[in-house]
Amino acid sequence: MQIDVARAKKVKSILVTLPRPENDKSPYFALAEKYNLKLDFRGFIHVEGVPAKEIRKERINFAEHTAVIFTSKNAVDHFFRVCEEMRFEVSAEMKYFCISEAIALYLQKYIQYRKRKIFFGKQTAKDLEEVLKKHSKEKFLFPCSDVANEETQKWLQENGYDFTPAVLFKTVISDITDLKDVFYDIIVFFSPSSVQSLYENFPDFIQNNTRIAAFGSSTQQVLLEKELILDIPAPTPVAPSMTMAVEQYIKLVNK
Repeated sequence: MQIDVARAKKVKSILVTLPRPENDKSPYFALAEKYNLKLDFRGFIHVEGVPAKEIRKERINFAEHTAVIFTSKNAVDHFFRVCEEMRFEVSAEMKYFCISEAIALYLQKYIQYRKRKIFFGKQTAKDLEEVLKKHSKEKFLFPCSDVANEETQKWLQENGYDFTPAVLFKTVISDITDLKDVFYDIIVFFSPSSVQSLYENFPDFIQNNTRIAAFGSSTQQVLLEKELILDIPAPTPVAPSMTMAVEQYIKLVNK
């Protein structure tokens, strides 16, 4: 990892722009303990469900679809919420395609896992390529947010799949103005929306010595457009996860 020597100051505190995990299994806790860091979590954005009556206006008929593609746990939650609100009983023959095993296993919250047709990839829709080819005749429903995963939609379109995007939840900017006089050595971003939240809450934000970590090309691009310095990018060949990238940086500056 190459670092800006002028900005290579010791790290004592990290703010992760996500809600605090429900348990202590997050790798960030281990990182904080290992390097004796102050660690805070704070969701810069949150999700709100779209009411079923609004979805009905879009004339999306769930019954016409034979398969669902899930790219997040939020999509799972809001798909089954809307089904309940619409009093739509999901067929036992419905097929579920999930971009990761973690999302596939999350389906157990709503269905009998072993009795359903569930398929999953490693992390992106492209990972599902082989299994989707075998089911190319399905009519897919794609539950998503108002800031939908464009990469997934684009890939499905380019490969000629019959799918319907359904906006079932919206990403909303959270009120974080209480952080005005709180400063962190590193702020970790995971989405363009969380960067937008930073500027909606603090229009006059100045980076100064705060190091910024960002996961994913779209998040990194927004930061660069805001003329912020990206100190810790991920994923990289040597740091496939955000925590690995942050730890590599801390090892270099906390000598």
